[in-house]
Amino acid sequence: MGAFHAYDIRGVYNTDFDRHTAYKVGFFLPGLLGTDKVLVGRDARLSSPEIREYLIAGITDAGADVTDIGLATTPMVYYATASYGFKASVQITASHNTKEYNGMKVSAANALPVGKENGLALIEQWINEGKECKKSEKKGKVLFMDIKDEYIAFQMKYKGDYSALKIGIDLSNGMSALVIKDILKEQCGETFYICDTVDGTFPEHDPNPLVPANIVKLQNLVREKGCDIGVIYDGDADRVMFTDETGRFISPDLMIALMGHYWIGQRGLKGKVLQDIRSSKAVGEYLVPMGAEMVTWKVGRAFAARKLREIDGVYGGELAGHYYFREFFYSDSGIMASLIILGIAANLKERGIKLSEAIAKIEKYKNSGEINFKIEQKQQAMEAVCSYFKREEKPVAFMDFDGYRVEFNDWWFNIRPSNTEPYLRFIAEAKNEELLEQKINKTKEIISQFK
Repeated sequence: MGAFHAYDIRGVYNTDFDRHTAYKVGFFLPGLLGTDKVLVGRDARLSSPEIREYLIAGITDAGADVTDIGLATTPMVYYATASYGFKASVQITASHNTKEYNGMKVSAANALPVGKENGLALIEQWINEGKECKKSEKKGKVLFMDIKDEYIAFQMKYKGDYSALKIGIDLSNGMSALVIKDILKEQCGETFYICDTVDGTFPEHDPNPLVPANIVKLQNLVREKGCDIGVIYDGDADRVMFTDETGRFISPDLMIALMGHYWIGQRGLKGKVLQDIRSSKAVGEYLVPMGAEMVTWKVGRAFAARKLREIDGVYGGELAGHYYFREFFYSDSGIMASLIILGIAANLKERGIKLSEAIAKIEKYKNSGEINFKIEQKQQAMEAVCSYFKREEKPVAFMDFDGYRVEFNDWWFNIRPSNTEPYLRFIAEAKNEELLEQKINKTKEIISQFK
C-alpha cells in the first residue's frame, strides 16, 4: 500500500489507494484505538466526499459512532478531538499536495498523531493480509456537529490589534478560507486576500507554500500594495509561511525565533522550545538569551507533537512551516501561528521596525535550503557523506535520530531520507557563502557515485 507513510495515509487517489482502502481504515480504526466514537472532518478536494462516505461506512460497520464536522481545517479536527474527548479522529486531506492527491490524518486521544510507529503500520498490515472486515451486529450512528464558531472564538484569544498593519494573505484556495476572514474582520488595517475561495481543484496555484512558484502571487501582492507582511497557508491550514515587506520569503525556522517575543517576552513563559533537526543555529542563539531551553527532534507532526507533550514545551516549529503550541493541545495550527506573528509584526511597526530588519537580527548564517537527491541507495549515500566529513573535519556535535546532523565550528549539515517521498534530503548552513558552496559541491560529488 504505497499510501501509508510515517505520518499519515496519502497518495494519488485511485492509484495509491481507493475507496476500499478508506473503508478498511475506517473499519479497523475503532478497534486499533479502543473506542466506539470517531470524529471525522474533510477538506474540499473533489475526492473527499467519496473517501468520507466509505470511511464512515467502515467505522459504522465496525459498530462505532461517527461525529462528522464536515468541511474543516486540519487543526479544527485536532481542536474538536481534544476538546470533546475523542479517542480517535480522521481528517480527510492531502494537505499541501496537488489536486489528484488525497489522504487521511489520524489522531488518537488528546489529538496525538497516529503514524506508522504507533498504529498505521498495523492497519497497513491488516489490509495487505486481507484481514476480514466482519460487520458488527450493531451498526454505528452518524451525528453532525458544527464547531466553526467555537473554533473561531478559541483562535480569537491569540488575535492582537492589527489596525496599523497592511497585510497580504494568500489562502491557496484551501481550508483557511473557512475561518480566517471572520477572525480578521475587526481590528485590522488594510487586508488584501488572494486565492481566497475554497476550491479543491486549486485553480490558481498548488497549495504548497514551500515551492517558490506558489508564493509568487503573494510576493507580487505585497510589493504592489505596500504590505508590511505577507501570509500564506497551505491546503489544510496546518502550516503557514511568511514574506517580509519586500516580498522576500522568510525561512520558517526563523519564525520559531521571532515567536519568542510573544511566548517568552510578552507572556513570560520561559521553558522548552522545540525545533526540528534541520533548524538554523540562529534560532537557538536568538532564543536562549531570552530564557528558552532548545530541544531538537525529528521532522514531522507524528514526532514533533508527541515530543512537545513529552517535554511539556511552550511551543515549537519546523522548517516546513508547522508550529506547535502547548496551549493548542501540543498540536500545530497555521492560523494560530499567523495570529501570533501578526501581533509581533504590529508591535514591531509601532516601534518603527520593519519585519525584514527584525529577521536580519536573527539570520546570521548562509543556508542552502533543503536540497533533494532522487536516488535509490539513500542509506549508502547518507553514510558516505557523513563518513567523509567526519573523517576530514572534527565535529563539535553529532545527532543521529533523523538521518544525521553533524556540526563543525563554522558550518553544519543534516542529511536524511524523506519519510514521504523517494528523496535523500540535504541541508547545510555556514558562516559565509563561499564555505557553504564548497560543502554543497563536495556533497553533490559524493552522492553522484550512487544511483
